Amino acid sequence: MAARTRTYLTSMKRDRNSIVGDEYRWPHIIPYVLEDSLEINAKGVILNAFERYRLKTCIDFKPWQGEDNYISVFKGSGCYSSVGNRHVGKQTLSIGANCDRIATVQHEFLHALGFWHEQSRSDRDDYVIIMKDRIQEGKEHNFNTYDDKESDSLNVPYDYTSVMHYSKTAFQNGTEPTIVTRIPEFLDVIGQRMDFSDSDLEKLNRLYNCSSSLTFLDSCDFEMENICGMIQNSEDNTDWERVSQVLGGPDTDQSNMGKCKGSGFFMHFNRSSVNEGGKAVLESRILYPKRGFQCLQFYYYNSGNEDDKLKIYVRKYTSENDNGSLTLVDEVKDVSIGTWQLYHVPLAVTTKFRVVFEGTRGIGTSSGGLSIDDINLSETRCPHHVWKISNFTQLSNSEETLISPPFYSPSGYAFEVQLNIKDQTDVRIYFSLISGANDEQLQWPCPWQQATMTLLDQNPDIRQRMSNQRSVTTDPFRTIDNNNEIFIWDKPSKVGEPAIFPNGTAYSRGPKAGYVYITHQRMRSRDFIKGDNVYMLLTMEDISHLISTEPSPTPSQRPTNSSEVSPGPTNPQTNLCANVTCQNDGICVIRNDKAECRCQSGKEWWYSGDRCETKGSTRDTIVIAVSSTVAVFAAMLIVTLVSVYCVKKKYSKGRNTNTSNITLENNTSF
Repeated sequence: MAARTRTYLTSMKRDRNSIVGDEYRWPHIIPYVLEDSLEINAKGVILNAFERYRLKTCIDFKPWQGEDNYISVFKGSGCYSSVGNRHVGKQTLSIGANCDRIATVQHEFLHALGFWHEQSRSDRDDYVIIMKDRIQEGKEHNFNTYDDKESDSLNVPYDYTSVMHYSKTAFQNGTEPTIVTRIPEFLDVIGQRMDFSDSDLEKLNRLYNCSSSLTFLDSCDFEMENICGMIQNSEDNTDWERVSQVLGGPDTDQSNMGKCKGSGFFMHFNRSSVNEGGKAVLESRILYPKRGFQCLQFYYYNSGNEDDKLKIYVRKYTSENDNGSLTLVDEVKDVSIGTWQLYHVPLAVTTKFRVVFEGTRGIGTSSGGLSIDDINLSETRCPHHVWKISNFTQLSNSEETLISPPFYSPSGYAFEVQLNIKDQTDVRIYFSLISGANDEQLQWPCPWQQATMTLLDQNPDIRQRMSNQRSVTTDPFRTIDNNNEIFIWDKPSKVGEPAIFPNGTAYSRGPKAGYVYITHQRMRSRDFIKGDNVYMLLTMEDISHLISTEPSPTPSQRPTNSSEVSPGPTNPQTNLCANVTCQNDGICVIRNDKAECRCQSGKEWWYSGDRCETKGSTRDTIVIAVSSTVAVFAAMLIVTLVSVYCVKKKYSKGRNTNTSNITLENNTSF
């Protein structure tokens, strides 16, 4: 027994990979600055990475407002960060060229939050073999291990799937792997850069005592009989039923599709149980929003009639209405296609509420009904578009390139996405602008639109997904010729090539930009392919506001002639701060449309004043406070002595006067 205990303690002592010491922890809200040296695409990716932290942890980020310590992100020569909060004021973190991948940003911020690489654990030799003779000269330190005086694994097992683990080819000097896993099946698993693994989140949430995440609201796959606290409305005609299959479809739930047929559950509205116009209403538990915008995501299956409807309501509660008021936010009316379909519904709720699913029987006959499964609700933005790729396995065996339908951005730009699946190892993704209906009214070359392409991991719980995401931003100054005269993001009819839609319509496809997106093996390792369906979530948004993100003003870059496209609106800080000079390294910022100085400060010193001209310190404050106290005490003592003297003098005078008027009487009792 003693030997077993000693072995356990030794193991506990060795399993370490987060930095030891509370002094290295950041507050739960971390101040940051995005320096203007960053590529604008990287800035957008960093903000998206922050959203992943908010969804899955209690860690938040806010623009720096003069706090003692903050993270300043810049474009250095690579991707790197210090480990933990170093208490140096401005702590730098580099997102250099080709580092603008969301999981790479998550990786570097995990370093800043206090985590070493996974293969730096002192017990790593039990799980991987480091081939030292294959490592590039001068890079050996990247494979160091750290003992229990420097790091702590928080009692979480070694994780081959960690976003903090190097790949097998890290810093190799040839073609042979530098890291070999002792379990061969994990050799191609290590080094993933998709998202946090479950163990990454477990360690981070333990280290920062996170009991909940910031923007997650609800998730339900209906595997539990309590159906996640959802309730059946008592004023409808029938109830939604929790079932594992339905005659006529679906014959399996979405959660376990392709895994354990008949083992999972979903909610079903049987249209045969009501007459035409009959309804079944299912309501979520009460939810409490914080941000004012939400995204509802769910899978839907219509095995009934095309006139059957699924309506989505929000029941809002206020102090004036305890029963809540219903607001219709969306209506799904689809023909039966014999498969689960993914839907997103944007919400904008600011008071406590429920989400309400109302199924209604339409006209016509059918033995089926409406089904829902894998509901997720979070305070995040919904994607603008969803590209569903059906029969993916068959297509990957017969097609070289899959081309999406045309989509439009909120600004009116038309675009398409291509997946090149020809290569036996890698899947490549490409983004192109295409000719569209709004081209004559749009600005060209297309300025600062960031397209984000997410391959959806269809795990039932949004917090456990490891979706693969890449972004590309349209730089209006980027050219594709030696003379710098042809702009890659110019009007597709001007710089593109002719193409034809499947319906025979001709259009122009502009030059494409893309990446190696994911390996075929990684696509099969998660729920990217489910029921032979693949989903791409697509968003294209204007990020011109990220051109200048440093607190200090920078001169506006103007085109040299009228034919060039401006990189974006002129930074208002440039004009308002032009005549403001902040002393002692103060920074001019705009607040309420006025220029003011944000002064530097440290733990025991600070600058103040309209122009940061006055220096203060804890020592000076103590001296002033003590001096003030002594002065006040002396003044009070003088006032007290004078008051006592005056009162005494007055009392003596009054006593003599009153005594002379007293008449002596005989006071006798009988």
